[in-house]
Amino acid sequence: MIGQIRPIRLIGPITKNKEQRTNMLPFTYAVRNLFRDPGRLLQTVGGSALVVFLLMAATALNQGMSGVLSASGSAQNVILMGKGSEESIERSEVHLEAEAIAATAIRGLHQTLGQTAVSGEIVYQAPLQIPGKDKAQGLLRGVTEKSLLVHQTVRLLEGRFPSPGEVMVGSLVYRKLGVDEEALAVGKVLNFGSAEFTISGIFTAPGTVLESEVWFERNDLATLTQRDTLSSVVLRLDTAEAEDVEIFTLQRNDLELAAIREDHYFAKLSGFYAPIRTMTWLTAMLVAAGAIFGGLNTLYAAFASRIKELATLQSIGYTRRAIFISLVQESLLATLTGTLLALIVALVFLDGRTVPFSIGTFRLSLTPLVIITGLSIGILLGTIGILPPAWRTLAPPLPKALRSN
Repeated sequence: MIGQIRPIRLIGPITKNKEQRTNMLPFTYAVRNLFRDPGRLLQTVGGSALVVFLLMAATALNQGMSGVLSASGSAQNVILMGKGSEESIERSEVHLEAEAIAATAIRGLHQTLGQTAVSGEIVYQAPLQIPGKDKAQGLLRGVTEKSLLVHQTVRLLEGRFPSPGEVMVGSLVYRKLGVDEEALAVGKVLNFGSAEFTISGIFTAPGTVLESEVWFERNDLATLTQRDTLSSVVLRLDTAEAEDVEIFTLQRNDLELAAIREDHYFAKLSGFYAPIRTMTWLTAMLVAAGAIFGGLNTLYAAFASRIKELATLQSIGYTRRAIFISLVQESLLATLTGTLLALIVALVFLDGRTVPFSIGTFRLSLTPLVIITGLSIGILLGTIGILPPAWRTLAPPLPKALRSN
Protein backbone atom coordinates (compact mmCIF):
# COMPACT_ATOMS: atom_id res chain seq x y z
CA MET A 1 0.00 0.00 0.00
CA ILE A 2 1.35 3.35 -1.10
CA GLY A 3 2.23 5.58 1.79
CA GLN A 4 2.39 2.73 4.26
CA ILE A 5 5.19 3.23 6.72
CA ARG A 6 7.36 0.16 7.19
CA PRO A 7 9.37 -0.40 10.35
CA ILE A 8 13.14 0.13 9.96
CA ARG A 9 15.35 -2.80 10.92
CA LEU A 10 18.47 -1.62 12.76
CA ILE A 11 21.71 -3.45 12.14
CA GLY A 12 22.96 -3.81 15.68
CA PRO A 13 21.61 -1.92 18.65
CA ILE A 14 22.73 1.63 19.29
CA THR A 15 21.97 1.57 22.98
CA LYS A 16 24.98 1.12 25.20
CA ASN A 17 24.05 -1.90 27.27
CA LYS A 18 26.48 -3.80 29.44
CA GLU A 19 27.36 -6.29 26.69
CA GLN A 20 28.28 -3.54 24.24
CA ARG A 21 30.48 -1.76 26.73
CA THR A 22 32.68 -4.87 26.79
CA ASN A 23 32.80 -5.25 22.98
CA MET A 24 36.25 -4.92 21.45
CA LEU A 25 37.12 -3.67 18.01
CA PRO A 26 38.24 -6.50 15.72
CA PHE A 27 41.98 -6.97 15.37
CA THR A 28 41.66 -6.60 11.60
CA TYR A 29 40.60 -2.98 12.15
CA ALA A 30 44.04 -2.19 13.59
CA VAL A 31 45.76 -4.08 10.76
CA ARG A 32 43.81 -2.22 8.06
CA ASN A 33 44.56 1.14 9.64
CA LEU A 34 48.30 0.47 9.46
CA PHE A 35 48.20 0.48 5.67
CA ARG A 36 45.92 3.49 5.27
CA ASP A 37 48.97 5.74 5.12
CA PRO A 38 52.08 3.82 3.89
CA GLY A 39 54.31 6.87 4.41
CA ARG A 40 53.35 7.15 8.07
CA LEU A 41 53.80 3.39 8.49
CA LEU A 42 57.33 3.57 7.08
CA GLN A 43 58.18 6.48 9.38
CA THR A 44 56.90 4.62 12.44
CA VAL A 45 58.61 1.34 11.58
CA GLY A 46 61.86 3.06 10.61
CA GLY A 47 61.90 5.29 13.69
CA SER A 48 61.25 2.42 16.09
CA ALA A 49 63.89 0.29 14.31
CA LEU A 50 66.45 3.08 14.72
CA VAL A 51 65.67 3.54 18.42
CA VAL A 52 65.79 -0.20 19.16
CA PHE A 53 68.99 -0.73 17.17
CA LEU A 54 70.82 2.16 18.87
CA LEU A 55 69.91 1.00 22.36
CA MET A 56 70.80 -2.61 21.51
CA ALA A 57 74.16 -1.43 20.18
CA ALA A 58 74.79 0.60 23.35
CA THR A 59 73.92 -2.43 25.49
CA ALA A 60 76.20 -4.69 23.43
CA LEU A 61 79.08 -2.19 23.63
CA ASN A 62 78.79 -1.80 27.39
CA GLN A 63 78.38 -5.52 27.98
CA GLY A 64 81.27 -6.37 25.63
CA MET A 65 83.71 -3.95 27.26
CA SER A 66 82.72 -4.92 30.80
CA GLY A 67 82.82 -8.60 29.89
CA VAL A 68 86.31 -8.58 28.40
CA LEU A 69 87.73 -6.66 31.36
CA SER A 70 86.11 -8.91 33.96
CA ALA A 71 87.19 -12.07 32.11
CA SER A 72 90.79 -10.88 31.77
CA GLY A 73 91.56 -11.13 35.48
CA SER A 74 91.88 -14.38 37.41
CA ALA A 75 91.14 -14.65 41.12
CA GLN A 76 94.05 -17.14 41.32
CA ASN A 77 96.59 -14.59 40.11
CA VAL A 78 98.21 -11.81 42.13
CA ILE A 79 100.16 -8.99 40.50
CA LEU A 80 103.21 -7.44 42.15
CA MET A 81 103.70 -3.84 41.00
CA GLY A 82 105.78 -0.89 42.03
CA LYS A 83 104.35 0.87 45.07
CA GLY A 84 102.35 3.91 44.02
CA SER A 85 101.70 2.55 40.51
CA GLU A 86 98.79 0.25 41.31
CA GLU A 87 96.52 2.00 38.81
CA SER A 88 98.61 1.15 35.74
CA ILE A 89 100.97 -1.71 35.00
CA GLU A 90 102.54 0.31 32.20
CA ARG A 91 103.82 2.96 34.63
CA SER A 92 104.97 0.40 37.18
CA GLU A 93 108.62 -0.45 37.79
CA VAL A 94 109.71 -3.60 39.66
CA HIS A 95 113.29 -4.68 40.37
CA LEU A 96 114.47 -7.63 38.27
CA GLU A 97 115.40 -9.66 41.34
CA ALA A 98 111.82 -9.45 42.68
CA GLU A 99 110.79 -12.31 40.40
CA ALA A 100 113.25 -14.81 41.84
CA ILE A 101 112.81 -13.57 45.43
CA ALA A 102 109.01 -13.92 45.27
CA ALA A 103 109.28 -17.41 43.77
CA THR A 104 111.38 -18.65 46.68
CA ALA A 105 109.96 -16.60 49.57
CA ILE A 106 106.21 -17.16 49.06
CA ARG A 107 105.03 -20.68 49.90
CA GLY A 108 102.03 -22.30 48.25
CA LEU A 109 102.40 -20.97 44.72
CA HIS A 110 101.19 -23.08 41.82
CA GLN A 111 103.79 -25.39 40.27
CA THR A 112 103.85 -27.28 36.98
CA LEU A 113 106.56 -29.92 36.38
CA GLY A 114 108.68 -28.35 39.11
CA GLN A 115 108.35 -24.83 37.64
CA THR A 116 106.88 -22.21 40.00
CA ALA A 117 104.15 -20.11 38.36
CA VAL A 118 105.91 -16.74 38.67
CA SER A 119 106.26 -14.54 35.60
CA GLY A 120 108.15 -11.25 35.46
CA GLU A 121 106.81 -9.18 32.56
CA ILE A 122 107.27 -5.88 30.78
CA VAL A 123 104.10 -4.17 29.52
CA TYR A 124 104.48 -1.29 27.09
CA GLN A 125 102.28 0.71 24.72
CA ALA A 126 103.94 1.83 21.52
CA PRO A 127 103.24 2.23 17.79
CA LEU A 128 103.81 -0.83 15.61
CA GLN A 129 103.97 -1.01 11.86
CA ILE A 130 103.27 -3.61 9.23
CA PRO A 131 105.41 -3.00 6.11
CA GLY A 132 103.44 -0.86 3.69
CA LYS A 133 100.88 0.16 6.33
CA ASP A 134 100.52 3.11 8.68
CA LYS A 135 101.68 2.87 12.26
CA ALA A 136 99.08 1.95 14.89
CA GLN A 137 99.19 1.84 18.67
CA GLY A 138 99.71 -1.63 20.10
CA LEU A 139 100.06 -3.20 23.54
CA LEU A 140 103.38 -5.05 23.88
CA ARG A 141 104.24 -7.62 26.52
CA GLY A 142 107.78 -8.88 27.14
CA VAL A 143 107.57 -12.42 28.48
CA THR A 144 109.39 -15.67 29.10
CA GLU A 145 107.92 -19.14 28.72
CA LYS A 146 106.87 -18.98 32.39
CA SER A 147 104.13 -16.55 31.38
CA LEU A 148 102.12 -19.53 30.12
CA LEU A 149 102.05 -20.87 33.69
CA VAL A 150 100.17 -17.81 34.98
CA HIS A 151 98.12 -16.86 31.89
CA GLN A 152 96.40 -20.21 31.55
CA THR A 153 93.75 -19.04 29.09
CA VAL A 154 96.45 -18.60 26.45
CA ARG A 155 96.48 -21.29 23.77
CA LEU A 156 98.85 -21.43 20.79
CA LEU A 157 96.85 -21.68 17.57
CA GLU A 158 99.81 -22.08 15.23
CA GLY A 159 103.55 -21.58 15.23
CA ARG A 160 105.64 -21.47 18.39
CA PHE A 161 106.67 -19.32 21.34
CA PRO A 162 108.92 -16.39 20.29
CA SER A 163 112.69 -16.59 20.39
CA PRO A 164 114.97 -13.51 20.19
CA GLY A 165 114.08 -11.52 17.07
CA GLU A 166 110.55 -12.93 16.98
CA VAL A 167 107.11 -12.05 18.29
CA MET A 168 103.89 -13.94 18.98
CA VAL A 169 100.64 -12.12 18.21
CA GLY A 170 97.15 -12.47 19.63
CA SER A 171 94.35 -13.54 17.32
CA LEU A 172 92.74 -10.06 17.46
CA VAL A 173 95.86 -7.92 17.02
CA TYR A 174 94.97 -7.34 13.36
CA ARG A 175 91.83 -5.47 14.50
CA LYS A 176 93.86 -3.42 16.95
CA LEU A 177 96.33 -2.44 14.22
CA GLY A 178 93.65 -2.00 11.57
CA VAL A 179 95.15 -4.42 9.04
CA ASP A 180 94.02 -7.58 7.27
CA GLU A 181 94.32 -10.81 9.21
CA GLU A 182 96.67 -12.23 6.56
CA ALA A 183 99.17 -9.42 7.27
CA LEU A 184 99.89 -11.00 10.67
CA ALA A 185 100.25 -14.61 9.57
CA VAL A 186 103.13 -16.76 10.81
CA GLY A 187 106.30 -15.79 8.95
CA LYS A 188 105.21 -12.21 8.26
CA VAL A 189 107.23 -9.24 9.49
CA LEU A 190 106.30 -6.60 12.08
CA ASN A 191 108.32 -3.44 12.81
CA PHE A 192 108.82 -1.84 16.20
CA GLY A 193 110.94 1.29 16.08
CA SER A 194 113.90 0.54 13.83
CA ALA A 195 113.84 -3.18 14.59
CA GLU A 196 112.16 -5.87 12.52
CA PHE A 197 110.57 -8.97 14.03
CA THR A 198 109.28 -12.17 12.48
CA ILE A 199 105.92 -13.49 13.64
CA SER A 200 106.61 -16.94 15.11
CA GLY A 201 103.13 -17.82 16.34
CA ILE A 202 99.52 -16.83 16.86
CA PHE A 203 97.74 -17.39 20.17
CA THR A 204 94.26 -17.01 21.53
CA ALA A 205 92.94 -16.18 24.99
CA PRO A 206 89.17 -16.16 24.49
CA GLY A 207 87.30 -13.21 25.95
CA THR A 208 90.38 -11.43 27.38
CA VAL A 209 92.49 -8.42 26.45
CA LEU A 210 95.49 -10.72 25.96
CA GLU A 211 94.17 -11.58 22.48
CA SER A 212 95.01 -8.03 21.39
CA GLU A 213 98.62 -8.08 22.59
CA VAL A 214 101.94 -8.67 20.86
CA TRP A 215 104.28 -10.84 22.92
CA PHE A 216 108.04 -10.24 22.65
CA GLU A 217 110.91 -12.18 24.11
CA ARG A 218 111.46 -10.24 27.33
CA ASN A 219 115.11 -9.32 26.77
CA ASP A 220 114.30 -8.00 23.29
CA LEU A 221 111.62 -5.66 24.62
CA ALA A 222 113.82 -4.56 27.54
CA THR A 223 116.59 -3.64 25.11
CA LEU A 224 114.30 -1.75 22.72
CA THR A 225 112.57 0.19 25.50
CA GLN A 226 115.85 0.73 27.39
CA ARG A 227 114.44 -0.71 30.60
CA ASP A 228 116.36 -2.43 33.36
CA THR A 229 113.22 -3.11 35.40
CA LEU A 230 110.04 -5.16 35.03
CA SER A 231 106.52 -3.78 34.86
CA SER A 232 105.07 -6.48 37.08
CA VAL A 233 105.49 -9.94 38.49
CA VAL A 234 102.45 -12.19 38.13
CA LEU A 235 102.03 -15.03 40.65
CA ARG A 236 99.56 -17.91 40.44
CA LEU A 237 98.31 -19.13 43.79
CA ASP A 238 97.80 -22.72 44.83
CA THR A 239 97.50 -23.19 48.60
CA ALA A 240 98.73 -19.66 49.28
CA GLU A 241 96.32 -16.78 49.81
CA ALA A 242 96.45 -13.23 48.48
CA GLU A 243 97.17 -12.09 52.06
CA ASP A 244 100.38 -14.14 52.03
CA VAL A 245 101.60 -12.12 49.05
CA GLU A 246 100.68 -8.87 50.81
CA ILE A 247 102.65 -9.98 53.88
CA PHE A 248 105.63 -10.63 51.60
CA THR A 249 105.47 -7.08 50.22
CA LEU A 250 105.41 -5.71 53.78
CA GLN A 251 108.37 -7.83 54.81
CA ARG A 252 110.45 -6.77 51.79
CA ASN A 253 110.15 -2.99 52.00
CA ASP A 254 113.42 -2.74 50.08
CA LEU A 255 111.65 -3.99 46.92
CA GLU A 256 108.92 -1.31 47.19
CA LEU A 257 106.14 -3.60 46.00
CA ALA A 258 102.36 -3.52 46.14
CA ALA A 259 100.17 -6.60 45.63
CA ILE A 260 96.76 -6.66 43.98
CA ARG A 261 94.65 -9.57 42.82
CA GLU A 262 94.45 -9.68 39.04
CA ASP A 263 90.64 -9.67 38.97
CA HIS A 264 90.60 -6.64 41.28
CA TYR A 265 93.04 -4.83 39.00
CA PHE A 266 90.81 -5.31 35.96
CA ALA A 267 87.74 -4.35 38.01
CA LYS A 268 89.47 -1.01 38.68
CA LEU A 269 90.17 -0.67 34.96
CA SER A 270 86.50 -1.30 34.27
CA GLY A 271 85.67 1.59 36.61
CA PHE A 272 88.16 3.76 34.72
CA TYR A 273 86.28 3.11 31.47
CA ALA A 274 82.87 3.72 33.08
CA PRO A 275 82.65 7.34 31.75
CA ILE A 276 83.15 6.04 28.20
CA ARG A 277 80.33 3.55 28.65
CA THR A 278 78.16 6.32 30.09
CA MET A 279 78.87 8.53 27.07
CA THR A 280 77.89 5.65 24.78
CA TRP A 281 74.54 5.40 26.57
CA LEU A 282 73.97 9.16 26.50
CA THR A 283 74.76 9.42 22.78
CA ALA A 284 72.44 6.53 21.93
CA MET A 285 69.66 7.93 24.10
CA LEU A 286 69.94 11.44 22.63
CA VAL A 287 69.65 10.12 19.08
CA ALA A 288 66.85 7.79 20.18
CA ALA A 289 65.03 10.71 21.84
CA GLY A 290 65.10 12.64 18.58
CA ALA A 291 63.60 9.66 16.76
CA ILE A 292 60.94 9.23 19.46
CA PHE A 293 59.84 12.88 19.28
CA GLY A 294 59.68 12.62 15.51
CA GLY A 295 57.50 9.52 15.87
CA LEU A 296 55.22 11.31 18.34
CA ASN A 297 54.71 14.15 15.88
CA THR A 298 53.77 11.61 13.21
CA LEU A 299 51.27 9.93 15.52
CA TYR A 300 49.75 13.27 16.57
CA ALA A 301 49.20 14.21 12.94
CA ALA A 302 47.79 10.79 12.06
CA PHE A 303 45.38 10.60 15.00
CA ALA A 304 44.23 14.20 14.63
CA SER A 305 42.76 13.31 11.24
CA ARG A 306 40.83 10.43 12.79
CA ILE A 307 39.07 12.22 15.65
CA LYS A 308 35.72 12.15 13.84
CA GLU A 309 36.13 8.50 12.87
CA LEU A 310 36.89 7.46 16.45
CA ALA A 311 33.97 9.56 17.72
CA THR A 312 31.69 7.71 15.30
CA LEU A 313 32.87 4.41 16.75
CA GLN A 314 31.94 5.70 20.21
CA SER A 315 28.50 6.77 18.98
CA ILE A 316 27.66 3.24 17.75
CA GLY A 317 28.54 1.68 21.07
CA TYR A 318 32.31 1.14 21.34
CA THR A 319 33.84 2.47 24.53
CA ARG A 320 36.91 4.66 24.69
CA ARG A 321 38.69 1.78 26.38
CA ALA A 322 38.00 -0.52 23.43
CA ILE A 323 39.15 2.15 20.97
CA PHE A 324 42.28 2.84 23.01
CA ILE A 325 43.17 -0.88 23.04
CA SER A 326 42.74 -0.97 19.26
CA LEU A 327 45.09 2.02 18.93
CA VAL A 328 47.64 0.25 21.13
CA GLN A 329 47.39 -2.84 18.94
CA GLU A 330 47.97 -0.70 15.87
CA SER A 331 50.99 0.97 17.48
CA LEU A 332 52.47 -2.32 18.72
CA LEU A 333 52.19 -3.87 15.27
CA ALA A 334 54.25 -1.01 13.83
CA THR A 335 56.87 -0.81 16.59
CA LEU A 336 57.35 -4.59 16.88
CA THR A 337 57.82 -4.73 13.10
CA GLY A 338 60.54 -2.10 13.56
CA THR A 339 61.98 -4.14 16.44
CA LEU A 340 62.14 -7.24 14.26
CA LEU A 341 63.88 -5.20 11.56
CA ALA A 342 66.37 -3.88 14.15
CA LEU A 343 67.10 -7.43 15.36
CA ILE A 344 67.81 -8.58 11.80
CA VAL A 345 70.13 -5.60 11.16
CA ALA A 346 71.91 -6.21 14.49
CA LEU A 347 72.34 -9.90 13.67
CA VAL A 348 73.91 -9.07 10.30
CA PHE A 349 76.01 -6.01 11.15
CA LEU A 350 76.55 -6.16 14.94
CA ASP A 351 76.85 -9.74 16.15
CA GLY A 352 80.45 -10.96 16.21
CA ARG A 353 81.98 -7.63 15.24
CA THR A 354 85.13 -6.66 17.14
CA VAL A 355 85.72 -3.20 18.58
CA PRO A 356 89.24 -2.04 19.55
CA PHE A 357 89.90 0.21 22.53
CA SER A 358 93.05 1.42 24.27
CA ILE A 359 94.14 -1.80 25.99
CA GLY A 360 92.48 -4.44 23.88
CA THR A 361 89.62 -5.52 21.69
CA PHE A 362 86.21 -6.91 22.52
CA ARG A 363 83.50 -8.65 20.56
CA LEU A 364 79.90 -7.52 20.25
CA SER A 365 77.39 -10.30 20.84
CA LEU A 366 73.61 -10.51 20.69
CA THR A 367 73.35 -11.98 24.17
CA PRO A 368 69.96 -12.67 25.79
CA LEU A 369 70.29 -9.36 27.66
CA VAL A 370 70.77 -7.43 24.40
CA ILE A 371 67.81 -9.17 22.73
CA ILE A 372 65.55 -8.68 25.77
CA THR A 373 66.56 -5.00 25.84
CA GLY A 374 65.52 -4.60 22.21
CA LEU A 375 62.18 -6.35 22.70
CA SER A 376 61.45 -4.35 25.85
CA ILE A 377 62.19 -1.06 24.10
CA GLY A 378 59.94 -2.05 21.19
CA ILE A 379 57.05 -2.89 23.53
CA LEU A 380 57.52 0.33 25.52
CA LEU A 381 57.53 2.39 22.32
CA GLY A 382 54.28 0.77 21.23
CA THR A 383 52.49 1.16 24.56
CA ILE A 384 53.83 4.23 26.35
CA GLY A 385 54.53 6.15 23.12
CA ILE A 386 50.89 5.90 22.10
CA LEU A 387 49.56 7.51 25.31
CA PRO A 388 49.94 11.25 24.51
CA PRO A 389 48.43 11.18 20.97
CA ALA A 390 45.69 8.73 22.02
CA TRP A 391 44.72 10.89 25.00
CA ARG A 392 44.53 13.98 22.81
CA THR A 393 42.42 12.15 20.25
CA LEU A 394 39.94 10.57 22.68
CA ALA A 395 39.74 13.46 25.18
CA PRO A 396 37.23 15.78 23.35
CA PRO A 397 33.54 15.31 24.29
CA LEU A 398 31.59 13.22 21.81
CA PRO A 399 29.46 16.07 20.32
CA LYS A 400 32.53 18.21 19.75
CA ALA A 401 34.49 15.30 18.27
CA LEU A 402 31.67 14.50 15.83
CA ARG A 403 31.67 18.10 14.58
CA SER A 404 35.44 18.16 13.99
CA ASN A 405 36.79 18.35 10.45
